[in-house]
Parts: sequence; C-alpha cells; structure tokens
Amino acid sequence: MLAAAIHLSRGTPYIYMGEEIGMTDPHYHSMDDYVDIEAKNAYKALLKEGKSEKAAFAIILAKARDNSRTPMQWDDSANAGFTTGTPWLRPTNQKEINVKDELAHGEIFQFYQKLIALRKQYDVISDGSYEPFGTDIDRLYAYERVAGEDHLLVLNNFSDKTITVPLPNRFQSAKVLITNESGLIPTATMTLPPYATIALLTSEEN
Repeated sequence: MLAAAIHLSRGTPYIYMGEEIGMTDPHYHSMDDYVDIEAKNAYKALLKEGKSEKAAFAIILAKARDNSRTPMQWDDSANAGFTTGTPWLRPTNQKEINVKDELAHGEIFQFYQKLIALRKQYDVISDGSYEPFGTDIDRLYAYERVAGEDHLLVLNNFSDKTITVPLPNRFQSAKVLITNESGLIPTATMTLPPYATIALLTSEEN
C-alpha cells in the first residue's frame, strides 16, 4: 500500500535498498549490536534524562540510523549473502526475508515491478496534475491525477479497519490499474479493507 501511495503520486519516487523485498528494521537486542556513535550517545543521554535502560533502548530501536544501514539480504546465509567477511552491521532476519526467497515465492518485488512499468506506460502517473481527494474521510490518503483525457484516482487505507469511500461517477466503471486486494473493483461506494490500495483509471473518451 505504501509503495502504491508513493509511486503513483506526483514527483520522483525512489526505492531504498531492501524495501522492494519487504526488509524490516533489524531486530537487535542490546546496545552492543549498534555501531553508530550517535545512537550510543543518544542512549547515554536518555539514561541521564531518567529513562530506564529498557525505555531508552526501545527509543533507539525505533529511531537509530543503523536501521537503514544493515546489509542487503540476498539469501538466508550467515551474513545474508552480503559478504564472507565481517559486516559492519549484522542482519537479523535473513532467514525469513531475502532476495532469493522473494524472487522465488514472493509478491512484493512483483508489485514494485508493476508500479515501475505503470509509471513508464502512463503519462498521467509520470506527468499528471495532483489533487487531494476524500480529505474528510479519516485514515484515507487519496488523490486524483489528471493528464489530458486521463484521470487516475488512487485510494489508500492507512488503517487496520475497513473504510468506505463514495466514488465520483466517472470512476465507478474505471479500469483497475493495480491493487493489493484481489477482487477489489470500483463501485458507487468503495469498501477498502485494512491497508488496501487501488488505482482507478478512466478517460474522457470512455
């Protein structure tokens, strides 16, 4: 959902290494796992402020720069296929998430590939205007893109609950460009499952 929200929007999207296979922050268990001096200093400062070791570590775990610096997880080997030496930071969940498994069995990488292909194929994605949509609906991030006769409506449910979205007439019979929910089709009132995304394309010619 996050990928669609970004890559179908206006501007120049980028993919940070690992997000295309669903890599997560490392699951470290102590400050000994961190190398970043800023994280170590922040931890000491939090302790001086009166935070417990557990509370201070939880903050570091959520915000440390090292979260984005772990090796690319190519396979499920000891160092995730990144090196036969000692990496600066160690990966922690390469057994569950890695490139080899994602290419063989996953759907995240394929979803990113489709988003990139759509951006190349449709000018409304690469060059279209941007207008927020449904701003009165809580936890919905949606927008309409327009280029020439093409209109693209992108709906993203940023919640763990189902939400309903009334669709303008023009999109009630629109083409579904991409969605992360099988069977999701446009209707007068769209029902979006938790964390669902859907992109609807229509043209003035239709």
